[in-house]
Amino acid sequence: MIAAVLYGKEDLRLERVPIPVAGPGEIVVRVGAALTCGTDLKVYRRGYHAMMLKPPIPFGHELAGAVAEVGPGVTRFQVGDRVVALNSAPCDACYFCLHNQQNLCEDLLFNNGAYAEYIRIPARIVEKNTLPVPEGVPFEHAALSEPLACVVRGLEESGAKSGDTMVVIGAGPIGLMFMHVAQLSGVHVIAIVKRDDQIAAAKTFGASEVVQISAVEDPIAAARALTPSGRGADIVIEAVATPATWEWAVEIVRKGGVVNFFGGPPSGTRVQLDTNRLHYGDITLKASFHHTPATCRTAFGLVTSGRFKCAEYITGRDTLEHVPAIFAAMLQRTGATQEIKTAVFPAGAPQ
Repeated sequence: MIAAVLYGKEDLRLERVPIPVAGPGEIVVRVGAALTCGTDLKVYRRGYHAMMLKPPIPFGHELAGAVAEVGPGVTRFQVGDRVVALNSAPCDACYFCLHNQQNLCEDLLFNNGAYAEYIRIPARIVEKNTLPVPEGVPFEHAALSEPLACVVRGLEESGAKSGDTMVVIGAGPIGLMFMHVAQLSGVHVIAIVKRDDQIAAAKTFGASEVVQISAVEDPIAAARALTPSGRGADIVIEAVATPATWEWAVEIVRKGGVVNFFGGPPSGTRVQLDTNRLHYGDITLKASFHHTPATCRTAFGLVTSGRFKCAEYITGRDTLEHVPAIFAAMLQRTGATQEIKTAVFPAGAPQ
């Protein structure tokens, strides 16, 4: 079969590799659709991911497809079933799992290789984080469940509730997901964006107001001015992953509010924060990483309910042979309009 294999920094190659075989408790999925992802782009740019993968390794982690083979002991699925397999599963036995922090599992099992004709799903993921996809739900929509599960957890950890005001810094794929899920939850969303094309995208996915940083002298003041009485946002989501935007987030949140540093800068990055504002403002700082089986199911429910704008989220459709070129273009941000996610169809894009 053909698969995209990451060898290092900006070194992604298409190779012919053996079709995987299902072992005990495992399944092999014929990939119906795989989605591009900001995390994959970050890994492509850096050439590695300390937790998820070390090259050379099959690449990609957002996928859905049909079961092609079931291994010994598998009873929940059979050949032909439509499934979405998440990219990880916790052990449910370590300290963090037993303290309801499965995303921090000491033995978190990751799986990669979505940009391929077939992918083997490890037994633990089959058991804990593989879900049947209803007929009528396109594979590319089902594959949104993984990033959406991370966003759902981030929103839950931030304590967002209907009527709150939330500022989302960044209008990449994750920032747009935060806007949309927050809006669906009854939250008033203000977006801070960089490029012209991101203004329309932010409004499409639920932002009531948009601050474009190049159009204002002070993005912090402009965002605060849009909040009730100018006091600042109840919740600020940082989804850019730069020291500057981390610092903006703390300046935009109201007293007693919550900042969620969702974007992860490179290792060793440092920021400067106003300790007086943090202490006397009683501000809560949080960071959210990854997802749990529970938030995966919540996200999957949003996708299959039809409430989430899945179709609008898929802005590109392509085939497996173009995956290296897709990532090279993503790195350069070529094109006049924002590409949110490209769906890759190993068997060719459906008509």
